[in-house]
Amino acid sequence: MEPLPEGSNSNWADPGVYEVAAGVYRIPLPLPNDALRAVNVYAVTDGTNLVLVDSGWALTESRQLLADALKAIDAELGDVREFLITHVHRDHYTQAVALRREFGNRIALGKLEQPSLDASANPNQFPMQAQLDLLRLSDGQEVITALSKLFGSEPRHPEANLWEEPDEWLTPGRRAVLPDREFDVVHTPGHTNGHVVFVDGAANLLFSGDHVLPHITPSIGFQPVPAELPLNDYLDSLRLVRGMPDRRMLPAHGPVTDSVHARIDELLEHHRQRLETMAAQIEAGASTAFEAANRLGWTRRGRKLSEMDAFNQMLAVLETGAHLDLLVSQNKLAAEDVDGIRRYKTT
Repeated sequence: MEPLPEGSNSNWADPGVYEVAAGVYRIPLPLPNDALRAVNVYAVTDGTNLVLVDSGWALTESRQLLADALKAIDAELGDVREFLITHVHRDHYTQAVALRREFGNRIALGKLEQPSLDASANPNQFPMQAQLDLLRLSDGQEVITALSKLFGSEPRHPEANLWEEPDEWLTPGRRAVLPDREFDVVHTPGHTNGHVVFVDGAANLLFSGDHVLPHITPSIGFQPVPAELPLNDYLDSLRLVRGMPDRRMLPAHGPVTDSVHARIDELLEHHRQRLETMAAQIEAGASTAFEAANRLGWTRRGRKLSEMDAFNQMLAVLETGAHLDLLVSQNKLAAEDVDGIRRYKTT
């Protein structure tokens, strides 16, 4: 395996190591049974010191591909000084824990991820318990039944042993990464409460994690400890990054793009339209997030909720609820919890 220039491969998810900028390499790692297909890990090196932004999912195939990619830049897994993690989802965090046990690498994670990390590490917490509770509130029992068939009823989190605490809790501000390289840590809640992005101002790069993705809209608030208004957090975080200088975007999923501003403008417009569309469903007679989600089209293909798998049905219903709750907070809709179900109406 030899390093390739970024853009030399038409499929961003193909395994390899791609030079993004001087001393920065993109390494796509596999996500089996996941529509996202791959997660980008970024190696940042000065030829002697090596840091990775995100780590991948703790899978045998992922570990081997990461080792092969690092070998192409004359490094090994044990050479990784630390992992800088954008957020605590398993495809970003768990491989760092597995490798730390073997090599003693350091892990740094946003401080506000601690409650969700603690919940994930609880061996007695049912996987996606918070999401199941929100589905009940959304009148989504049909989706809960489908999820039970898909995941079973085992109460132990399947990866509870991989949610160890980091060596460092990150807070916003400038931080040394390599002896002659610094990143700004920027808190961008929304996708998760403690999500952070890393800004390399000198190289005009932004490691955007799942906060800004080039082809899809990130899920909102998918975490064990939910936020009160995750969509509001997300939109504020988009505006925060939009107010910074435009930079080349290095996302966790998808190809590198030249302008983070351009994609943020698209995401803000998408959610503006989505808020209007969801409000219209309540005006047309839908009263719960599940009912509204069933009336909408999903993905770029406009698929019906019933045409999606159970996991993505869950994300769709919860995203609908997040939009409706934001509209309530803006006094554009009203809501009342009746017999454990949140019902919306026009004001």
